[in-house]
Amino acid sequence: MIKQKLSLKGRALRYLSMREHSRVELTRKLSPYADEPEEVEAVLNWLESSNFMSAERFSDSLVNRRSARFGNQRILAELQTHQLDSVEIQRVKEQLSETELERAVAVLHRKFPQAPADHEERMKQSRFLQQRGFSGKAIQQAMKMPREDAK
Repeated sequence: MIKQKLSLKGRALRYLSMREHSRVELTRKLSPYADEPEEVEAVLNWLESSNFMSAERFSDSLVNRRSARFGNQRILAELQTHQLDSVEIQRVKEQLSETELERAVAVLHRKFPQAPADHEERMKQSRFLQQRGFSGKAIQQAMKMPREDAK
């Protein structure tokens, strides 16, 4: 059986059916299959005008996938790599700042159910949260939270 070659529009719709993509991602994924760069731009413009692709949906999807494991700084840095406009990034930043402490506590308690016994362990746990992109304020507050509720 011979596989039919997908059009650019078909490929783009297939990618978007799996998960939300940014314009930058789809450009990178579709470029090898296009004869000219204008073809990719035309498909992306059609996807946006048809509401198949949306920067807001993409950012909400990315935040939804990453927020249970990462802090604001890391999520915002990833959004910036997708070249979203500053208004969209600011909207996400405000949304994330409301829940950063809760997320930091959840991540910390999931990884380290026991409170730190000494200074070295405390620093290890703080570094863990810092590497995940949580702010210093959220890390300090999360470290002070009692651990008996952790499962």
